[in-house]
Amino acid sequence: MSASKTRIYFRLQRAAHRLKTEADAALMRDCGLTTAQAAVLNIIAEDGPVSQKYVAETLSQRESAITAMAGRLVKSGLITKSRSQKDSRAFELRITDAGTEALRITRTTFGAINADLDARIDAKDMAAFADNLDKVLDLFET
Repeated sequence: MSASKTRIYFRLQRAAHRLKTEADAALMRDCGLTTAQAAVLNIIAEDGPVSQKYVAETLSQRESAITAMAGRLVKSGLITKSRSQKDSRAFELRITDAGTEALRITRTTFGAINADLDARIDAKDMAAFADNLDKVLDLFET
């Protein structure tokens, strides 16, 4: 059966929107973050210190969007932002202890969401689903 007959784009869009909406609500309840903020914190925690440009490229976002988000995360005490010692034109982002704790909570929240998915989709189908999502992503990589 074809992608158009099964309305794959429509289904992916609905599923992604629903999943993001549910995850945003759960994260906001559990630690006061959005999924986008959790993604940024995760990148900074795993790869940091990092530049705003690095975060933007990793998430396929505009640097201006990351600059605004970094400002909110700094105000919340979850990251620090300082001039890079390597490039005085750039800023480095580092996670704080409070950011590490918030990220720990996000992992618990995402764990619960993934457990819900695991309860509804068996392991064999989940592996095939993940492989097919990777094919979709590969199709549009530049």
